[in-house]
Amino acid sequence: MKKRVLGRSGIEVSPMGLGCWAIGGQFYFDGKIDGYGNTDDKESIKAIHTALDLGVDFLDTADAYGIGHSEQLIGEALEGRRDEVIIATKFGFFGNEATKTLHGTNITPDYIERACEASLRRLRTDYIDLYQLHVGEIGLSEVDFVADTLDRLVAKGKIRTYGWSTDNLNAVKLMSDRVNCSAIQHQCNVVENNPKMIQLCEEQNFASINRSPLAMGLLSGKFNKDSFISKDDVRGAGHTWAESAFKDGRPNKVVLGKLDAIRDILTSGGRTLVQGALAWLWAVSDVTLPIPGFKTVKQIEENVKSMEFGPLTKEQVKSIDDIIKSLS
Repeated sequence: MKKRVLGRSGIEVSPMGLGCWAIGGQFYFDGKIDGYGNTDDKESIKAIHTALDLGVDFLDTADAYGIGHSEQLIGEALEGRRDEVIIATKFGFFGNEATKTLHGTNITPDYIERACEASLRRLRTDYIDLYQLHVGEIGLSEVDFVADTLDRLVAKGKIRTYGWSTDNLNAVKLMSDRVNCSAIQHQCNVVENNPKMIQLCEEQNFASINRSPLAMGLLSGKFNKDSFISKDDVRGAGHTWAESAFKDGRPNKVVLGKLDAIRDILTSGGRTLVQGALAWLWAVSDVTLPIPGFKTVKQIEENVKSMEFGPLTKEQVKSIDDIIKSLS
């Protein structure tokens, strides 16, 4: 597949990125686990190296993931290879590294600059390619001073471009006149389409970075109606925002039904369900950029192989849309 472009920045990246939430390990938010279970740091680093060797050059993380641990691992993994990758990270949540607990949000100018410096140290780099606001909903009056601060960081050479992780269409429109804003990260997958956001990204020349492209792993085919995930995993911890995929550790039955209905299309041509779900995202727009998560080398190999298959056809996308609509 051809490389994709991070919107107005003109920065080219591989069609798929690495979502580096899971490798941050366990941490807490709102009194609940916010990680994907225990991780193996050596396996995480090996997985990153595998992805780089197989042609993936875009890594997406956040200072919140593992309260800095994901960034630290990336910094270690990229030692001597920094020039091979485009690094995206996020700011806005603050926490305690010792207790692995997020406490809240802070988007004041002074804090943003401090958070940027801390991320640079953990990532072992002197610049961040894409710096994203992690807080999805902020006051309208706060947008300008956040963007002004990010513009100053661009001018200082600390970051190359910036974006926002949000599902709010009106919020995205507020960034339309910011020439240094290049990307919007938002929820999107084959059973949870977001055509209005994708269209807005196309119109504004923003990259559409697709968060949860596999619906927190539900689209992998590993789960059924009897599956259960414990509270030691973000999918079973009871977060209301995760209920579109998992509620109280149980897979969303509606999503399972939709997945069964489109399974044959997604697995066409020898693809796995994972590869088909990623292929759908590439087919719906030239600006989409899925960032599936991972914890193992095996997951990386399966995800990366999807680039060999390429996108679904327009006819397949239409068939999927028709099926999903008939079930809604």
